[in-house]
Amino acid sequence: MHLLLTRPDPGPDADPLALALIAAGHRITHAPLLTVHTVGKLPSLAGVQGFIATSRNGLKAVAPLPEHAQSLPLLAVGPGTGELGRELGFRQVIEGPGTGRELAEIIRETIDPGAGALVHLAAETLAFDLKGALAGDGFEVRTEVVYRTDPVSTLPADATTALRDHRIDGVVLMSPRTARVYAKLAADGGLVAETRKVVHFCLSDAVARELCPLGTVKTVVARLPNSQEMLALIAREASDSV
Repeated sequence: MHLLLTRPDPGPDADPLALALIAAGHRITHAPLLTVHTVGKLPSLAGVQGFIATSRNGLKAVAPLPEHAQSLPLLAVGPGTGELGRELGFRQVIEGPGTGRELAEIIRETIDPGAGALVHLAAETLAFDLKGALAGDGFEVRTEVVYRTDPVSTLPADATTALRDHRIDGVVLMSPRTARVYAKLAADGGLVAETRKVVHFCLSDAVARELCPLGTVKTVVARLPNSQEMLALIAREASDSV
């Protein structure tokens, strides 16, 4: 399949999802719809027992990590974030299946709230309020904004051309905000009719709901909100379309 991948530009690092899609035989057109800016640095770790990372971008914003930080547990929202944490040197990584709500439950089950604070490496906009969700259980969560994301103003020219020429089979959407930006830019660019000819691969139902401004478009949703399940979803759709 020819896929429009809307994830932010990974910078000098390769995007693991893009590499996996290419390895599976798919063609990729990159269309980053959010730009990531680092706005913070690694905070003080006094009284801290571990980190929470709800995206890879939060970890990238504070890398490279000092040795004493790597020795603390990392509570990662999903397998992709957990994998990056291990690459950055974390020796104890606890992974959730992909959402902040599910990660909060894992934290309740595995972490002692009396052992110290948890530092959440966050963006300026939170998809889920972990601090609020865990406060009633006695946890101290320090939300540290270490990066922000800004939407682009237009779809990239090659993405627009590929959609107009009906060369795109599917659009990969990994967050509600990305889907919201995509829907707006497609509508503003007069591409609504073209979006109805492609499959929208959505990480979650919340992502799919953001496509409502486009009217009736085909959406398929991953069984679990993580990259592995997105790859499986795309593989199933590609197999069905043969």
